[in-house]
Amino acid sequence: MQLIQAGRNMRTILSTVFFSLIIFISETGFAQTGKVSGTLSFEDGTPVSYASVFIQTLKKHTLSDDRGRYELTAIPFGHHTVEVSSIEIQQLDFKIHLNQSNLKLSTTVQHADHSELSEVLIKGESYKSEIETTGFAVNVIETKKASLQSLQTNDLLNRSVGVKVRQNGGLGSQVSYNLNGMSGNSVKIFVDGVPISTYGSSFSLNSIPPALIERIEIYKGVIPAHLADDALGGAINVVLKKGAMNNLTTSISYGSFNTQQANISGSYRNSNSGFTVKSSAFYNYSDNDYEIWGKFVRNILPNGRYEYVRAKRFNDAYKSVGASIQVGFTDVKWADQFYVGYNVSDDYNEIQHGTYMTIPYKGRFTESQANVLSLSYAKQNFLTQGLEVTFNGMVSDRNEVVNDTVRWNYDWFGKQSIGLNGDPILRPNGAQQGAPTINHINRNIATYRVGVTYDFSEKHRVVFSHMYYMIDRTQRDDMKTAAEREFIGTRDLEKNISALAYEVTLFDSKFKSNLFGKYYQQKIDRMDPILTKVNGEQVKSEDRVSSSTYTSGYGIATSYELNQNLILLASAEKAVRMPSENEIFGSPGENIIENLAIRPELSNNLNVGLRGGPYQLNTESKLTVYASGFLRDTKDKIVRKINPRLNDAVQTDPFENLGKTKSIGFEGEINYSWKDNLSVLLNFSKFNSVFNMQYDPNGKEYSYYNQKLPNEPFFTINSTVQYGFKNVLQKQSALNLYYSVGFVDQFYTTWLEIEDFRTPRQFIQDIGLNYIFPSEKLVISADLRNIFNHQSYDNFAVQKPGRGFYLKVNYTINKF
Repeated sequence: MQLIQAGRNMRTILSTVFFSLIIFISETGFAQTGKVSGTLSFEDGTPVSYASVFIQTLKKHTLSDDRGRYELTAIPFGHHTVEVSSIEIQQLDFKIHLNQSNLKLSTTVQHADHSELSEVLIKGESYKSEIETTGFAVNVIETKKASLQSLQTNDLLNRSVGVKVRQNGGLGSQVSYNLNGMSGNSVKIFVDGVPISTYGSSFSLNSIPPALIERIEIYKGVIPAHLADDALGGAINVVLKKGAMNNLTTSISYGSFNTQQANISGSYRNSNSGFTVKSSAFYNYSDNDYEIWGKFVRNILPNGRYEYVRAKRFNDAYKSVGASIQVGFTDVKWADQFYVGYNVSDDYNEIQHGTYMTIPYKGRFTESQANVLSLSYAKQNFLTQGLEVTFNGMVSDRNEVVNDTVRWNYDWFGKQSIGLNGDPILRPNGAQQGAPTINHINRNIATYRVGVTYDFSEKHRVVFSHMYYMIDRTQRDDMKTAAEREFIGTRDLEKNISALAYEVTLFDSKFKSNLFGKYYQQKIDRMDPILTKVNGEQVKSEDRVSSSTYTSGYGIATSYELNQNLILLASAEKAVRMPSENEIFGSPGENIIENLAIRPELSNNLNVGLRGGPYQLNTESKLTVYASGFLRDTKDKIVRKINPRLNDAVQTDPFENLGKTKSIGFEGEINYSWKDNLSVLLNFSKFNSVFNMQYDPNGKEYSYYNQKLPNEPFFTINSTVQYGFKNVLQKQSALNLYYSVGFVDQFYTTWLEIEDFRTPRQFIQDIGLNYIFPSEKLVISADLRNIFNHQSYDNFAVQKPGRGFYLKVNYTINKF
């Protein structure tokens, strides 16, 4: 039966390809057409990136690239009107007369009035719209307004439809992302298409201020070929600003819990030679000493009884610093961009507790450093017209130290726990989490991604991408004996992923389809030295485990324009995820123990949705809507093992495969704007993610069959209202006020659905404002988060910060 079904699936795929090729061949012919190409720039010469260039009568549309260049092909000879628009410029309409094969233009535009931002954001012709209508279940966050607020990148993601950011506490704590019920390492994070894990733990999404980000692309369930990776649940791709303008941007913020954040970035380009330098630096610090309380915060009295307390976290400080520089050339004959880069980062992170909040730690912390060398290259029309080549390669040296040598037990006030006899209580194994350790972990990583795109015509494209990732890990514990330290174990992982896609656009660009296939290969090798005595002498031998895994996947994404304001979207993928390094080899800093037998995760993912708008309700208001349903049918889902014994002295757990699971749900979003002043965003996501394996290998029925998966927030609602005033206190100034609210329904942290393991409903509200000075160089913002100081929980019921006030100042200098 499975072979028959597979045959039917293959016939469907081949039929689609054959039909597309027939159309491609039939469209080749002769017509009196030409090409319109050119550049867009501001008056100071700065290129205009990602602007829409549109010929309304022909429904011809393209976007300018990082250097302001654009190209429209197959344009009939004659008179046409070209419309140019983006969130950064004032819309420009101009007429052209095409009577040659290649009409080249150079167009100067003016900066947009920041007070018109809301109006521009909901225009259909933008890069956001271009991506969101490709057929993939994707939403795009544009950071223009958010960069003016005291927000972190994770705050933006958490307000996006279908996204739930999972964080184990305050600034610097471990973060994971949930997309439509898929979470953890099923969701991959990229910066300009490069896995963020390459940069080390001190470089996270919160280390990248929104001011440096052009947009954030969030793909759910079905991942395009150009992001070749085993992102089974979804992918978050942060696209940094590329415009090689001469500028300098800096910001500094201070807030509750002694939270300090600062960043500076700048770029310089020589217009004659194309020589370009880009650099940035960041600093983050927080005491994270926020108050916690409730049923999960309790001290154990000498008589063994619980005492529920309100206390401040006392071993949770975090600091990170980092800097990067890229030197190269942009917009030269041999390259659109060529950069050699160096990135360095360092962090210090105190660990307050284990997986759960039941036992506080004192004196346990990690320190990390990372040094990364990078090389990037991109060229359109490489050797021939229509061929685009990209390359991103990195080598990094990452070092981490896990320090845990304090042997006493502590309560939530940071005091030593006292036993019945009045003496301090020792930890059972000599340290806060297991045996004493000063564990040095070194990771040498090499990775590269090659992308090749070829446009056969305006309507047919082939995309190839290959990603290679290698990690060589060693670790040495200073608390071991001299003999044990002499011999060091190794952990090696090597991964190759290739993807090939065919993209077609038909019927006056109403129909778009993307058919793709992927191939995965992963090899692991673990070696531990073993010391044994033979004839009274120590002899070294090796305990080695090696394995290789090969598999493949495929998928399709399609969109169809039902009318001018309504698009049907559908996508499906047989998706694969290989186990990650930490899931296989463990991670001492995160209380993860190794599991060499863990298997790849497989899932059949399906999305079907509609995207409508913008609908002009009247002359002053517009509305956009989005709705989607999704299915995730997963085998061998990789999850952190659930431990119901929350008071275990040693809270270390491996990752394991969870048999079969199924997640069915839907999500929606409404975006309303009135004049240039008011914008309202409302979105929700709800899914039912259950354990879907009825019997164990012995034929016995599982007790939690068809039960909700633990530690998964299954129903969330987010809303943001923003209102802007013009000319406040000064002419050409602007004042923007905003209010946001987030709701998370109750969920359980273990399979036992009892009160002790229930995470309560959460209803968190924030308010804020920002003031833009007339020059637009200086922006001051203030934010009050969690206004009513409600309890806010996340992974395994870990409480997050309560009410906090934050102040931020942004300053920008252009053209120096």
